[in-house]
Amino acid sequence: MTNTGATPYEQLGGDDAVRRLVDAFYDHMDQDPEYALIRDLHPPTLAGSREKLYLFLSGWLGGPPLYIQRHGHPRLRARHLPFSIGARERDQWLACMTRALDDVGVEGELRALLDGQFMKVADFMRNREEHASPEARASWLSRLLTRR
Repeated sequence: MTNTGATPYEQLGGDDAVRRLVDAFYDHMDQDPEYALIRDLHPPTLAGSREKLYLFLSGWLGGPPLYIQRHGHPRLRARHLPFSIGARERDQWLACMTRALDDVGVEGELRALLDGQFMKVADFMRNREEHASPEARASWLSRLLTRR
């Protein structure tokens, strides 16, 4: 897919393609034991998670802002603060997304763009110092929460 001025949403294939990407992502998370760490961060059923990621990606990719219309601003980092997310969780999330992008056949310039943007977002979600003591993590989280 080449950049023709179309949004990533359009280049991907629109609504149906976003759904396929989200389904492939969560299918890998749910079925592949190597992603157990991030699977355990989710509820027993993934239906709600699938729907929210679909709604978010629709707007994030330049399509209809469905998540904002239904839930308001995504506040991604704030919504993920209850979950301990470090480099391993980030890397598993990215691996699931990489496999999902492979499954739906995203290639070329669009693939390079999405790989880079997903990496930025996934890294931004990290909220755990990898070598910090529990006390240091609690202090860091307290400081973060008081900045709001």
